[in-house]
Amino acid sequence: MEVPTTGKAAAVWARLARVADPELDEPVTELGFIERLSVQKGAVEVDFRLPTYWCSPNFAFLMAEGIRREVAALPWVGQVRVRLLDHLFADKVNRGVNEGLAFGIIFAEEEGGDLEELRAIFAEKAFQRRQEAVILALRRAGTGADELCRMTLGDLGRVRLGDDPGAAELPRYRAILRETLRAIDPGDPAFVTWGGEALTPETLPDHMARLRAVRINMEFNGALCRGLQAARYRTQPEAETDQPELIDFILNRVPPREAAASRL
Repeated sequence: MEVPTTGKAAAVWARLARVADPELDEPVTELGFIERLSVQKGAVEVDFRLPTYWCSPNFAFLMAEGIRREVAALPWVGQVRVRLLDHLFADKVNRGVNEGLAFGIIFAEEEGGDLEELRAIFAEKAFQRRQEAVILALRRAGTGADELCRMTLGDLGRVRLGDDPGAAELPRYRAILRETLRAIDPGDPAFVTWGGEALTPETLPDHMARLRAVRINMEFNGALCRGLQAARYRTQPEAETDQPELIDFILNRVPPREAAASRL
């Protein structure tokens, strides 16, 4: 759909951009998942669809739930209706999210269980993906390992990455620090492990290797997701694109997303 740029629809779109595919940590707006947006005074309707008919229902539920939560946060919104389209479990997901029912209740017959453990797993991956992007941007800007490991939240708040592709991840990284690790004091370290352990110049190389592995896995899933989406909905012509293909991952020739973007 065409991206709204004015009025209440634009405000809703900005909130939708805060909802990420949990497996990819990319906004549903950038992935092309939003199919329709309707704003009538205080009533908002959002239709979205996923790359395949059988995408995991827990992933779909998390995204639908996130869409409803983010849109409802706007002070002028009085009613939100979210509709998942073209999905095996669309009716169940839509009913659960719009009626405020838990995933485990809606999917009791399928032994859906609780989503909290899954949320924690995806939160960790998102934290790692965003942290790597910010660290790589700082290193490109000339920040040494010692300085990076000494940085505090106050220091991070004064960082200006200019037009570096990693700049977009800086506010997202700060947000996840605040929301998941409760890092809010200006003196808190800016870069820690998911477990809260401080990084040192000695531990940084191994830490970065782990972050790279997470990023490669997420980018592989992202490439697969876009391919399935394009094939199902024919969102792009059958021609060469700048997206990595399976062989690129096999041959380890997929650069970080930030580096690829910098060459455009």
